Amino acid sequence: MATIMITGGTGTVGKRLTDLLLKKGHSVIIVGRGGKPKQPLKAGANSGNANNDNLSYEQWNIEAQTIDESAIQQADYIIHLAGAGVADKRWSDARKKAIADSRINSCALIVKALSSIPNKVKGVISASAIGWYGPDHHDGGVNVEGREITVGHNKIGFTEAANPYPDFLGNTCKAWEDSIAPVKAFGKRLVILRTGIVLSNEGGALVEFKKPLLFKTAAILGAGNQMISWIHVDDLCNQYIYAIENEQMNGVYNAVAPTPVSNKTLTIELAKKICGSLYIPFYVPAFVLKIVLGEMSIEVLKSATVSSHKMEAAGFQFQYPTINDALTQLTS
Repeated sequence: MATIMITGGTGTVGKRLTDLLLKKGHSVIIVGRGGKPKQPLKAGANSGNANNDNLSYEQWNIEAQTIDESAIQQADYIIHLAGAGVADKRWSDARKKAIADSRINSCALIVKALSSIPNKVKGVISASAIGWYGPDHHDGGVNVEGREITVGHNKIGFTEAANPYPDFLGNTCKAWEDSIAPVKAFGKRLVILRTGIVLSNEGGALVEFKKPLLFKTAAILGAGNQMISWIHVDDLCNQYIYAIENEQMNGVYNAVAPTPVSNKTLTIELAKKICGSLYIPFYVPAFVLKIVLGEMSIEVLKSATVSSHKMEAAGFQFQYPTINDALTQLTS
């Protein structure tokens, strides 16, 4: 069994990933700003991980570019999830700087640590995001060479070959991936997972989609035609584990389900699961979203169809390949 160091281990994905790794017998070191949290980590429902001898905590300080050396020395693999939440606050200039800096500077710290601290790290699996890609209707030539028909699903989607879209998220993802790339010079295998919209009951987009349903209303955003490239949190976590266990994996992979859906389809399917037929659909106009969310509304309204073909070709099998599969499990 391996020892895996996780940054961002107390977030929605990190908690679930910790749970799954411990269940497989791996040891996990969670690196954070404060070391061990005041409240014991509960990585999953009834997981009982708080007293697990295979779970430990170490500290780092991204601003000071310091990290507990023992975390690096013990680790066989590093999973890098840390980064300020993209959708947590409105995108002021200061917030956009925090989003970018938290990713770029944390990557720089990992690179620095691996170059200066004796270690046995075999590979680094780093998060990125499908914010790399532009909208589906973009015809400026930036992404055209990255499109393909996804085998078996008849969906046009962006592939990993696409160039980054020249907007805030595209530029941030490019800088993010470039910042972790130097680990390859140290002989470390690097896998980058460009992650779609993660569906989880513990946080993120699904929690927000559910809120109007408390009042039996299904809020369709804009026209509702924008395609959402999503992934169930368990499939995402299993992709990180798959990337650790399969040494043939290298480079960038899209971490999305094989069947992207429109915002309207996701919203209505979720409403049916939770409310049966007792719900009222309504459309939230784009101009309202722009007033409420500011620049972030661009991402909410953007249609981005992303291909999962490379991940499937690597042999990964999805537990939840369709939105019905995912929502059935998440609402059961």
